[in-house]
Amino acid sequence: MSRATGWGSWFALFIAAATVIPAWAARAPQIAIIIDDLGEQQLGGLHAARLPGPVAMAFLPGARFTASQAALAHARGKEVLLHLPLQPGGDARAHPASLTVNAGREQLREYFRTALDSVPHASGVNNHQGSLMTEREAPMDWLMREIALRPGLYFVDSRTTAGSVAFRAARLHGVPSAERNVFLDAHRGEAPVRAAFRELIAKALRNERALAIGHPYPETFKVLEEELPQLAARYGVHLVSPSELIARQSGVRGPYKRLKLSPALTLAAAPSANAGGLISYPMTPATSTTGPGLPAATSVAAH
Repeated sequence: MSRATGWGSWFALFIAAATVIPAWAARAPQIAIIIDDLGEQQLGGLHAARLPGPVAMAFLPGARFTASQAALAHARGKEVLLHLPLQPGGDARAHPASLTVNAGREQLREYFRTALDSVPHASGVNNHQGSLMTEREAPMDWLMREIALRPGLYFVDSRTTAGSVAFRAARLHGVPSAERNVFLDAHRGEAPVRAAFRELIAKALRNERALAIGHPYPETFKVLEEELPQLAARYGVHLVSPSELIARQSGVRGPYKRLKLSPALTLAAAPSANAGGLISYPMTPATSTTGPGLPAATSVAAH
Protein backbone atom coordinates (compact mmCIF):
# COMPACT_ATOMS: atom_id res chain seq x y z
CA MET A 1 0.00 0.00 0.00
CA SER A 2 1.40 3.37 -0.96
CA ARG A 3 2.93 5.74 1.57
CA ALA A 4 3.09 8.61 -0.87
CA THR A 5 2.29 11.97 0.65
CA GLY A 6 -0.93 13.86 0.09
CA TRP A 7 -4.36 12.80 1.30
CA GLY A 8 -6.40 14.19 -1.58
CA SER A 9 -10.11 14.34 -0.98
CA TRP A 10 -11.25 13.33 2.50
CA PHE A 11 -13.17 10.34 1.19
CA ALA A 12 -10.99 9.65 -1.84
CA LEU A 13 -10.24 6.01 -2.58
CA PHE A 14 -7.61 4.88 -5.06
CA ILE A 15 -8.79 1.66 -6.69
CA ALA A 16 -6.12 -0.26 -8.60
CA ALA A 17 -5.93 -3.61 -10.34
CA ALA A 18 -9.64 -4.30 -9.94
CA THR A 19 -10.63 -7.95 -9.83
CA VAL A 20 -14.11 -9.20 -10.63
CA ILE A 21 -15.71 -10.85 -7.60
CA PRO A 22 -19.15 -12.41 -7.24
CA ALA A 23 -22.02 -9.98 -6.66
CA TRP A 24 -22.82 -11.64 -3.34
CA ALA A 25 -19.35 -10.75 -2.03
CA ALA A 26 -20.07 -7.02 -2.20
CA ARG A 27 -23.15 -7.51 -0.01
CA ALA A 28 -22.12 -10.39 2.24
CA PRO A 29 -20.98 -10.04 5.85
CA GLN A 30 -17.22 -9.77 5.96
CA ILE A 31 -14.39 -10.95 8.17
CA ALA A 32 -10.71 -10.06 8.26
CA ILE A 33 -8.04 -12.14 9.99
CA ILE A 34 -4.54 -11.16 11.13
CA ILE A 35 -1.87 -13.67 12.17
CA ASP A 36 0.35 -12.02 14.81
CA ASP A 37 3.80 -12.63 16.30
CA LEU A 38 5.49 -13.48 13.01
CA GLY A 39 9.17 -13.06 12.18
CA GLU A 40 10.85 -14.94 14.99
CA GLN A 41 10.15 -18.48 13.75
CA GLN A 42 10.63 -19.63 10.19
CA LEU A 43 7.99 -22.36 9.91
CA GLY A 44 5.13 -20.34 11.40
CA GLY A 45 5.62 -17.52 8.93
CA LEU A 46 5.87 -19.86 5.96
CA HIS A 47 2.69 -21.63 7.05
CA ALA A 48 0.83 -18.34 7.49
CA ALA A 49 1.83 -17.28 3.98
CA ARG A 50 0.18 -20.43 2.61
CA LEU A 51 -3.19 -19.79 4.25
CA PRO A 52 -6.01 -19.38 1.74
CA GLY A 53 -7.28 -15.92 0.92
CA PRO A 54 -6.24 -12.46 2.11
CA VAL A 55 -5.26 -13.41 5.66
CA ALA A 56 -2.99 -10.58 6.84
CA MET A 57 0.38 -11.15 8.50
CA ALA A 58 1.79 -9.01 11.36
CA PHE A 59 5.57 -9.07 11.90
CA LEU A 60 7.63 -8.15 14.93
CA PRO A 61 10.18 -5.44 14.08
CA GLY A 62 13.76 -6.50 13.51
CA ALA A 63 13.09 -10.21 14.02
CA ARG A 64 15.25 -12.76 12.20
CA PHE A 65 12.74 -13.72 9.49
CA THR A 66 10.68 -10.51 9.34
CA ALA A 67 12.19 -8.97 6.21
CA SER A 68 12.19 -12.12 4.08
CA GLN A 69 8.77 -13.34 5.15
CA ALA A 70 7.17 -9.91 4.85
CA ALA A 71 8.41 -9.84 1.27
CA LEU A 72 6.97 -13.32 0.72
CA ALA A 73 3.60 -12.29 2.20
CA HIS A 74 3.50 -9.24 -0.05
CA ALA A 75 4.37 -11.32 -3.11
CA ARG A 76 1.46 -13.64 -2.29
CA GLY A 77 -0.98 -10.76 -2.08
CA LYS A 78 -1.33 -10.66 1.71
CA GLU A 79 -1.32 -7.42 3.66
CA VAL A 80 1.68 -6.90 5.92
CA LEU A 81 1.47 -5.18 9.30
CA LEU A 82 4.07 -3.95 11.76
CA HIS A 83 3.32 -5.80 15.03
CA LEU A 84 4.52 -3.05 17.34
CA PRO A 85 5.67 -4.17 20.82
CA LEU A 86 4.24 -1.96 23.57
CA GLN A 87 4.62 -2.30 27.32
CA PRO A 88 2.09 -4.62 28.94
CA GLY A 89 0.73 -4.53 32.46
CA GLY A 90 0.90 -7.22 35.10
CA ASP A 91 3.81 -9.48 35.96
CA ALA A 92 4.45 -11.69 32.94
CA ARG A 93 7.33 -11.14 30.55
CA ALA A 94 7.23 -8.32 28.01
CA HIS A 95 8.81 -8.46 24.57
CA PRO A 96 12.50 -7.45 24.93
CA ALA A 97 12.07 -4.49 22.58
CA SER A 98 8.76 -3.19 23.96
CA LEU A 99 8.33 0.56 24.02
CA THR A 100 7.69 1.54 27.63
CA VAL A 101 5.51 4.17 29.28
CA ASN A 102 8.74 5.90 30.33
CA ALA A 103 9.53 6.80 26.72
CA GLY A 104 9.28 10.43 25.75
CA ARG A 105 7.78 11.70 22.51
CA GLU A 106 11.08 11.86 20.61
CA GLN A 107 12.05 8.35 21.66
CA LEU A 108 8.64 7.06 20.58
CA ARG A 109 9.01 8.77 17.23
CA GLU A 110 12.43 7.23 16.56
CA TYR A 111 11.33 3.84 17.85
CA PHE A 112 8.32 3.78 15.56
CA ARG A 113 10.25 4.92 12.49
CA THR A 114 12.97 2.31 13.06
CA ALA A 115 10.41 -0.43 13.67
CA LEU A 116 8.37 0.48 10.59
CA ASP A 117 11.45 0.57 8.38
CA SER A 118 12.31 -2.97 9.49
CA VAL A 119 9.06 -4.42 8.10
CA PRO A 120 9.02 -4.23 4.28
CA HIS A 121 5.68 -3.52 2.58
CA ALA A 122 3.90 -2.68 5.85
CA SER A 123 0.49 -1.18 5.13
CA GLY A 124 -0.81 -1.39 8.69
CA VAL A 125 0.19 -1.39 12.35
CA ASN A 126 -1.19 -3.31 15.30
CA ASN A 127 0.03 -3.57 18.86
CA HIS A 128 1.88 -6.51 20.39
CA GLN A 129 0.92 -6.75 24.07
CA GLY A 130 0.52 -3.15 25.28
CA SER A 131 -2.19 -3.58 27.91
CA LEU A 132 -0.48 -0.90 30.01
CA MET A 133 0.67 1.48 27.29
CA THR A 134 -2.51 1.49 25.24
CA GLU A 135 -4.38 2.78 28.28
CA ARG A 136 -2.17 5.92 28.34
CA GLU A 137 -3.53 8.89 26.42
CA ALA A 138 -0.26 10.72 25.75
CA PRO A 139 1.79 7.94 24.09
CA MET A 140 -1.20 6.85 22.02
CA ASP A 141 -1.65 10.44 20.90
CA TRP A 142 2.01 10.60 19.89
CA LEU A 143 1.89 7.24 18.11
CA MET A 144 -1.19 8.13 16.07
CA ARG A 145 0.40 11.42 15.06
CA GLU A 146 3.26 9.42 13.58
CA ILE A 147 0.96 6.99 11.78
CA ALA A 148 -1.13 9.87 10.43
CA LEU A 149 1.97 11.26 8.71
CA ARG A 150 2.00 8.17 6.47
CA PRO A 151 -1.02 8.14 4.14
CA GLY A 152 -2.34 4.68 3.42
CA LEU A 153 -1.08 3.25 6.72
CA TYR A 154 -3.89 1.95 8.94
CA PHE A 155 -4.04 0.90 12.60
CA VAL A 156 -5.70 -2.10 14.25
CA ASP A 157 -6.14 -1.95 18.02
CA SER A 158 -5.45 -5.49 19.25
CA ARG A 159 -7.42 -4.61 22.41
CA THR A 160 -5.26 -6.45 24.89
CA THR A 161 -7.09 -4.42 27.53
CA ALA A 162 -10.67 -3.20 27.73
CA GLY A 163 -9.28 0.16 28.78
CA SER A 164 -7.40 0.78 25.53
CA VAL A 165 -7.63 4.32 24.16
CA ALA A 166 -5.64 3.48 21.01
CA PHE A 167 -8.61 3.23 18.66
CA ARG A 168 -10.06 6.51 19.91
CA ALA A 169 -6.69 8.21 19.45
CA ALA A 170 -6.48 6.84 15.90
CA ARG A 171 -9.89 8.28 15.07
CA LEU A 172 -8.98 11.66 16.55
CA HIS A 173 -5.97 11.83 14.26
CA GLY A 174 -7.79 10.63 11.16
CA VAL A 175 -5.97 7.28 10.97
CA PRO A 176 -7.94 4.54 9.17
CA SER A 177 -8.56 2.10 11.99
CA ALA A 178 -10.32 -0.94 13.39
CA GLU A 179 -10.55 -2.89 16.61
CA ARG A 180 -10.06 -6.59 17.21
CA ASN A 181 -13.35 -8.38 17.84
CA VAL A 182 -12.15 -11.95 18.52
CA PHE A 183 -8.92 -13.66 19.58
CA LEU A 184 -8.96 -16.99 17.79
CA ASP A 185 -6.56 -18.76 20.11
CA ALA A 186 -6.70 -17.08 23.50
CA HIS A 187 -7.27 -20.65 24.70
CA ARG A 188 -5.07 -23.29 23.10
CA GLY A 189 -6.43 -26.39 21.42
CA GLU A 190 -8.43 -27.13 18.29
CA ALA A 191 -11.85 -27.09 19.99
CA PRO A 192 -11.41 -23.62 21.57
CA VAL A 193 -10.04 -22.21 18.30
CA ARG A 194 -12.98 -23.63 16.36
CA ALA A 195 -15.39 -22.15 18.91
CA ALA A 196 -13.68 -18.75 18.59
CA PHE A 197 -13.94 -18.95 14.80
CA ARG A 198 -17.67 -19.58 15.09
CA GLU A 199 -17.87 -16.56 17.40
CA LEU A 200 -16.17 -14.52 14.67
CA ILE A 201 -18.74 -15.68 12.12
CA ALA A 202 -21.62 -14.92 14.50
CA LYS A 203 -20.34 -11.39 15.07
CA ALA A 204 -19.95 -10.81 11.34
CA LEU A 205 -23.48 -12.04 10.66
CA ARG A 206 -24.84 -9.83 13.42
CA ASN A 207 -22.79 -6.68 12.70
CA GLU A 208 -21.96 -7.11 8.97
CA ARG A 209 -18.22 -7.33 9.65
CA ALA A 210 -15.76 -8.56 12.27
CA LEU A 211 -11.98 -8.80 12.70
CA ALA A 212 -10.03 -11.60 14.38
CA ILE A 213 -6.43 -12.00 15.49
CA GLY A 214 -4.69 -15.36 15.70
CA HIS A 215 -1.18 -16.68 16.23
CA PRO A 216 1.09 -19.15 14.42
CA TYR A 217 -0.15 -22.20 16.32
CA PRO A 218 -0.75 -25.57 14.61
CA GLU A 219 -4.37 -25.71 15.75
CA THR A 220 -5.05 -22.19 14.47
CA PHE A 221 -3.67 -23.05 11.05
CA LYS A 222 -5.63 -26.30 10.98
CA VAL A 223 -8.97 -24.61 11.71
CA LEU A 224 -8.36 -21.80 9.21
CA GLU A 225 -7.31 -24.19 6.45
CA GLU A 226 -10.52 -26.14 6.97
CA GLU A 227 -12.92 -23.24 7.44
CA LEU A 228 -11.77 -20.50 5.08
CA PRO A 229 -12.36 -22.33 1.76
CA GLN A 230 -16.02 -22.88 2.67
CA LEU A 231 -16.90 -19.48 4.14
CA ALA A 232 -19.34 -18.60 1.37
CA ALA A 233 -21.04 -21.97 1.08
CA ARG A 234 -21.35 -22.70 4.78
CA TYR A 235 -21.78 -19.25 6.35
CA GLY A 236 -22.47 -16.75 3.56
CA VAL A 237 -19.46 -14.71 4.74
CA HIS A 238 -16.64 -13.15 2.67
CA LEU A 239 -12.99 -12.96 3.78
CA VAL A 240 -11.36 -9.58 3.03
CA SER A 241 -8.13 -7.82 3.94
CA PRO A 242 -8.10 -5.51 6.98
CA SER A 243 -7.82 -2.44 4.75
CA GLU A 244 -10.90 -3.47 2.78
CA LEU A 245 -12.84 -4.15 5.97
CA ILE A 246 -11.99 -0.64 7.16
CA ALA A 247 -12.74 0.95 3.79
CA ARG A 248 -16.12 -0.72 3.38
CA GLN A 249 -17.20 0.62 6.76
CA SER A 250 -17.71 3.87 4.85
CA GLY A 251 -20.37 2.20 2.69
CA VAL A 252 -18.11 1.74 -0.35
CA ARG A 253 -18.67 -1.50 -2.30
CA GLY A 254 -16.24 -3.54 -4.45
CA PRO A 255 -14.72 -4.92 -6.49
CA TYR A 256 -11.32 -3.92 -5.10
CA LYS A 257 -7.84 -5.34 -5.04
CA ARG A 258 -6.01 -2.43 -3.45
CA LEU A 259 -7.32 0.64 -1.69
CA LYS A 260 -5.79 3.96 -0.75
CA LEU A 261 -7.69 4.71 2.42
CA SER A 262 -9.34 7.90 3.54
CA PRO A 263 -8.52 9.00 7.10
CA ALA A 264 -12.25 9.11 7.76
CA LEU A 265 -12.69 5.34 7.42
CA THR A 266 -12.82 3.66 10.82
CA LEU A 267 -14.29 0.44 12.14
CA ALA A 268 -15.20 0.10 15.81
CA ALA A 269 -15.60 -3.17 17.66
CA ALA A 270 -17.97 -1.51 20.08
CA PRO A 271 -19.26 2.01 20.81
CA SER A 272 -16.21 4.08 21.65
CA ALA A 273 -15.69 6.13 24.74
CA ASN A 274 -16.25 9.88 24.62
CA ALA A 275 -13.69 11.23 22.21
CA GLY A 276 -12.84 14.28 24.28
CA GLY A 277 -9.56 16.16 24.55
CA LEU A 278 -6.41 14.18 25.21
CA ILE A 279 -4.81 14.24 28.63
CA SER A 280 -1.10 14.99 28.88
CA TYR A 281 0.89 12.66 31.12
CA PRO A 282 4.39 13.57 32.34
CA MET A 283 6.81 11.11 30.75
CA THR A 284 10.42 10.34 31.62
CA PRO A 285 12.58 9.28 28.66
CA ALA A 286 14.02 5.78 28.94
CA THR A 287 17.76 5.54 28.62
CA SER A 288 18.45 1.92 27.64
CA THR A 289 17.99 0.42 24.20
CA THR A 290 17.91 -3.06 22.76
CA GLY A 291 18.65 -3.85 19.14
CA PRO A 292 18.74 -1.28 16.32
CA GLY A 293 17.25 1.75 18.00
CA LEU A 294 14.50 -0.17 19.82
CA PRO A 295 14.09 0.60 23.54
CA ALA A 296 14.29 -2.14 26.12
CA ALA A 297 11.34 -2.98 28.35
CA THR A 298 11.45 -1.66 31.90
CA SER A 299 8.93 -4.16 33.27
CA VAL A 300 7.48 -7.55 32.32
CA ALA A 301 3.91 -8.62 31.64
CA ALA A 302 1.87 -10.78 29.32
CA HIS A 303 -0.70 -8.61 27.62
